[in-house]
Amino acid sequence: MSSQRGAVLTGEHFMNGDVAAAEGALAAGCTFFAGYPITPATEVAERMAERLPDIGGTYIQMEDEIASMAAILGAAWGGRKSMTSTSGPGFSLMQENLGLGYMTETPCVLVNVQRGGPSTGLPTLVGQQDMMQARWGSHGDYEVIALAPNSPQECFDLTIAAFNLAETYRLPVLLMTDEVVGHMTEKVVIPEAGTIELAERPLSQATPDAYRPYEPQENLVPEMVTAGQGYRLHVTGLTHDERGYPAVVAPVQMRTVPRLVEKIRHNRDRILRYEEDGVEGADVVVVSYGITSRVALMAVEEARRRKLKVGFLRLIVAWPFPEERIRTLAAQVQGFVVPEINLGQMALEVERCAAGAAKTVLVPHAGGAVHDPQTIIAAIEEAHA
Repeated sequence: MSSQRGAVLTGEHFMNGDVAAAEGALAAGCTFFAGYPITPATEVAERMAERLPDIGGTYIQMEDEIASMAAILGAAWGGRKSMTSTSGPGFSLMQENLGLGYMTETPCVLVNVQRGGPSTGLPTLVGQQDMMQARWGSHGDYEVIALAPNSPQECFDLTIAAFNLAETYRLPVLLMTDEVVGHMTEKVVIPEAGTIELAERPLSQATPDAYRPYEPQENLVPEMVTAGQGYRLHVTGLTHDERGYPAVVAPVQMRTVPRLVEKIRHNRDRILRYEEDGVEGADVVVVSYGITSRVALMAVEEARRRKLKVGFLRLIVAWPFPEERIRTLAAQVQGFVVPEINLGQMALEVERCAAGAAKTVLVPHAGGAVHDPQTIIAAIEEAHA
């Protein structure tokens, strides 16, 4: 690993997924990290603690995950690109302030290195049990963006993508990785700084008197300014008008909250990312994400050697969910197979979108290890029947 100063360590490295996510954040321009140590995400924080002082950034260990989430929201309004990291128990504690981030439309990134739960669960072993919490964990109506890397390289690449999405759409973006991807070590290629495309937040050109922090643009996303630049800012989790002032009445709620939802739904096609292989002409499609997608691909390849017509669809962006693509495939295939390291979460989305046109076969796993590919092959054979 190069010891060169600077935010972008251009070159080929061997690093684990947690470290790669940290390097992706730095390459994306992150200069503020607040967090609390938790296995298996601690290496993200450790890397940021090591690297941020060298580039003039700020690392702060907070008293808990509640404070960590609050800190990165405040840093974002101070003009910083900010990030935190955690795992299941800490993710639960962050939900209230995540909701604050959605309501105040604050760009930041949260890396969740999932482990087995519930409660303290399996601190050092893998799970994918926070996927529905990512979508519905905080109260109220809102939309989320959540990415699911399946390699250290993608931990780097998708962390950059997460920052770009956060800045473009003004919301907290989730990187839903897992213990195995976080702790596996593979080659990660970091490009030259000048070749990395970065999205800048939609800064306002309005005068201080004319600026409205929640006045939406054509894409439904408001422009943003930094506190201390002379603009009048009022940032609150209460229902607020376009000036940011509390207006806790139904007409304002009917303007504010639907826009929080529609700014993501309206741009869904720009946000969605998934990988497909062999879905055209397939009888069964295996839908997977994260580390499970790597095991699922092994099962798909073996099933093909057995002359089964099997397609492969990997969720890179898990939320928003690719509803239309699943509906289209449901009209063409006999069934879907969904392996997850949980007892059924994203499989429910597949089943909902298939709407009875094709069956959905869940391959559950309670956590602690990855699937045996043979269990996925057995489910493929069941879906063919």
